[in-house]
Amino acid sequence: MRILVIRYRFIGDTVLMIPFLRNLRYAYPDAKIDVLVGPVSGEVLTDCPYIDELIVFDTTRKHKYENTKQAKKSFFSYVKLLKERNYDKAYVLKRSFSSAVLAFLAGIKQRIGFDTEHRGLFLTKKVPYIKDRHEVECFLDILRHDNIQIKDNHLENWISEDSENKINNIFKELSISDEPKALIHATSGNINKQWRYEYFAEVIKYLSNTKGIKVFYTGTEKDYQVYDEIRSLINEKLQYEPVNLCGKLSIQDSTALINRMNLAIGSDSGTLHIAASLNVPVIGIYGPMNSKKWRAWGDIHKPLHLDLPCIPCELRKKCDKNLACLGELKPQLVINSIISIIEENQVFIKS
Repeated sequence: MRILVIRYRFIGDTVLMIPFLRNLRYAYPDAKIDVLVGPVSGEVLTDCPYIDELIVFDTTRKHKYENTKQAKKSFFSYVKLLKERNYDKAYVLKRSFSSAVLAFLAGIKQRIGFDTEHRGLFLTKKVPYIKDRHEVECFLDILRHDNIQIKDNHLENWISEDSENKINNIFKELSISDEPKALIHATSGNINKQWRYEYFAEVIKYLSNTKGIKVFYTGTEKDYQVYDEIRSLINEKLQYEPVNLCGKLSIQDSTALINRMNLAIGSDSGTLHIAASLNVPVIGIYGPMNSKKWRAWGDIHKPLHLDLPCIPCELRKKCDKNLACLGELKPQLVINSIISIIEENQVFIKS
């Protein structure tokens, strides 16, 4: 049995696919299972034990995290490649019209996917997509509709030895030891999902000067200046200066860094899903998007959102309220959640 899983683009969606891949492997222990992933985002599955091969689908540069030095390829070059591999079955986890067309043109006989974007004609088994259901469970619904038993639904992740050594060396160079650590992630793939920088500044000041927690940043090279701007908004000396590692770490390296954190706080982004996959407590700040679907997966996390009638708009139209869903979510709400997580998880000894 040769199986293809299609879910290219976006770090978060790729992480949320892990329970699907594990349950698929339970059902087909001897099958060849390949995954069509996006450039960069697909790196989160590099060490995943449930798959045989990652195939990078690189046809566009729409998303800022997809930028690579490799030349783009055409859609039809992938049709040819997949056709040559002679897959028996495709699970189309991506909801776009083109992803279903890709599986169809590649001649894959069984094509199971969500019945969205008017693409049902190209699928042999159509699965309803439930908007208020978490994406982890939506992915697992595809297996359920293919009569595959779901044994578990937890997230997990893997740390490579090389990345672990790299983080160890960085910590050694910076004389970082056992002090409590928190990841702050202020950026997102869509700027309209980002919490205000001045609010992050207040939270960072609280973490450093009130709780004695060392703050870390990770992201792309372009993200580096964001955190410099946030630091400029803090008009006082910090007990611990934040460590800005943007542009210095691969996805795998960032995963190893996040694994060393006691807490992750950030705007709605794939980085929060990486933290959740490592069982790091997450405080996620959700504005226009549906937190029921996109919150960090797991009971230890705290999704923050306001109860406004326009939520979730999912950024489908221009906001006439200046993104009040984010602007009216004040720093004290995040600080209260930090206090709650410290008490519930007995982390950060300093009071």
